Amino acid sequence: MTSGSTIATDQAAPGTSQGGTQAVDRAAALLTHVVEADAPVTFAELSEASGLARSTTSRLLAALERTRLLERSGTGEYVGGPLFVLYAARHDRNKQLARLALPMLEAIGESTGETVHVAVANGGRVEHIAQVDSTFLLGARDWTDIEVPAHCSALGKVLLAWDVLDRPAGRLEAPTGHSLRSRGDLDVDLAQVRNRGFAVTRDELEVGLAGVAAPVFGPVIGEELHAKTRVVAAVGVSGPTARLEDRLDQVGQLLIEQTEALSALLRHGTTTQGPERGTA
Repeated sequence: MTSGSTIATDQAAPGTSQGGTQAVDRAAALLTHVVEADAPVTFAELSEASGLARSTTSRLLAALERTRLLERSGTGEYVGGPLFVLYAARHDRNKQLARLALPMLEAIGESTGETVHVAVANGGRVEHIAQVDSTFLLGARDWTDIEVPAHCSALGKVLLAWDVLDRPAGRLEAPTGHSLRSRGDLDVDLAQVRNRGFAVTRDELEVGLAGVAAPVFGPVIGEELHAKTRVVAAVGVSGPTARLEDRLDQVGQLLIEQTEALSALLRHGTTTQGPERGTA
């Protein structure tokens, strides 16, 4: 929403309290308009967008300020209040994402029998935030505290392909003889990742280990408000190459189906086909 859009302030439905419910609805609409705006919003913009009398707009905004839901910048425009900042500081975004993703991870694990992970970008590296273990005796290890080169993991390739992580410069680290070694090889691989909607690794991190991963799209915040989609995480399956190599495409399609459902839950679209590189 931009500061020039119209706020929905419908009349209260029959049987509701005009003095109570309608006032709450109007205040909530003003609050939503400010919080979702790309930039601080002026009083005049709020009054015009809401269609309310200036006196009514002023009274509602004052109430929102008193309750710390809104505050005014140094130049008088309205922005989200300190309660939003306090809430964000008290809640770990990754922990909440892991909680939302857990039923999906369990469903994928039950379907594949393999180890399932969800990872995010953190400080230029791939951070595993949740894992469901393989049902096989021989399965992948616990990756939650292990740092690996992003271009050697399916999860990392997803984050690289959608520009969540910066691509490494120069010659690439090559843990095995199957690892990608040059920037050109990596660019070709990442283009394939975007085209098919999921990433694949075979023996690139460890000989005998394979992986598949797909992107999760989530809310776009900060300077990227103009973008259509933004990858916020990657969900992947890993296991012995001998057990996975004949079903990599099948697992990839399963991951796309599951990550689209999670993306929809995060209220940011339902497709793994993000915008082409360099477009909004």
